[in-house]
This record gives sequence, structure tokens and C-alpha cells, in this order.
Amino acid sequence: MELDDFKQAWQGLDRRLERQEALQLSMFRDGKLDKVRRGLRPLAWGQAIQLALGVIFAAWGGAFLADHRQAPHLLICGLLVNACGLLFIVSAARNLYLIQRIDYAAPVVEIQHRLADLHAWRLCVEAPANAVVACFIWIPVLWMSLAEHGFDLWTYDKAAFLLWSLSSSVIGLVMVVLAVRLMRRLGHARALEDSAVGRSVRNAEAVLREIARFERD
Repeated sequence: MELDDFKQAWQGLDRRLERQEALQLSMFRDGKLDKVRRGLRPLAWGQAIQLALGVIFAAWGGAFLADHRQAPHLLICGLLVNACGLLFIVSAARNLYLIQRIDYAAPVVEIQHRLADLHAWRLCVEAPANAVVACFIWIPVLWMSLAEHGFDLWTYDKAAFLLWSLSSSVIGLVMVVLAVRLMRRLGHARALEDSAVGRSVRNAEAVLREIARFERD
């Protein structure tokens, strides 16, 4: 065999190996990205449910305040529940938008950046907002529920109820803050972050890191 023939045969073998490696990488990438896509579906379904709940809360609050415009305290309750519903809607819509904008045909680095936006939103905005809302929203919800059954707390000892409900909510919020600080001090900050971000996002990030390592190797 001539030297040129040997070089051509060797180059042909290299090209076939490169094509085989590229095919293997493409198959690995496609399979893993499909896993990421399927893994984010439960989060999307959950956000769709939250969106529906937000519409229900917003509609309930809106209808309630329309029926109780003559009672300022009940009007305020309706406004707060309506605002809570709108917050649920905006939060769910933001999550769905961030999930939808992930382009699985893009480079892994770009997909990681998009997922990082979803991670940051859920950790830095959604989780703190939900904690605050959860501590206080039960007050107007309780007041509205009782008022719809003909029991208006305003006609009874309103000062005592307001003091009890607000102090309970503030104490609950303080306890949440203290619990978060304590867990961070005990070295459980990562567990807190994982809980706020959600399993779907964490699993998707892990799969993307696996793809990135495979491409580097």
C-alpha cells in the first residue's frame, strides 16, 4: 500500500469515527433533553392549577367587593383577596413563560441560562412572596367567608379580632424568618434553596450538567 493510500484510508477512518461520535453525542443529547422537557411538565401542570386558583380568587374577591361597597372593611377584604388572586396569576404566568421560552435545540449553555432565570425567579421572588402572602391572606379570607354566611366580625369586637389576627400573622412571619436563618446557620441552606426551587428544576439542572460534562469529555 502506498503512503498516500494509507493516509487517505486513515483520514477516512477518522471521519467515520468523528461521525460516529457526533451521532452518539446527538443521541445522548436528544435523550437527555427529552428527559429535561418531560421533567418540567409537572411544574407546568402545577402552575396551570395555580393559574386557575388565581382566577378563582380574583373573581371571588372582585365579586365580593362589588357586593359590599358600602362596608369599607369588607371592601378592603375583597380587594386583598382579589390582589392575591392576581398575584397567583402573575406568578404562574411568569413560571409558564420561563418554561416555554426554553429552546431545547439551542446550545446547552443557553438552555442552562434560561433554566437559571427560572431558578432565580422561584428562589428570589416567588418563594419570599408566597411566604408573606401565606402568613396574612387567611385574615381577609376568613372575614369574607364569615360575612357571606351573615356573620360580620366588624359588628362584634373588631379591635380584639384585628389584634389577634395581625399579631398571629406577624408572629408566623417572624417564625418563618427565624426558621430560615436557623437552617442556614446549621448548614441547610442548600436544602432550603432546593425546596424553594422545586424538584423539577433541580433535576433539569442536574441533567444539563451531565450533558455539558459529556460534551466536554
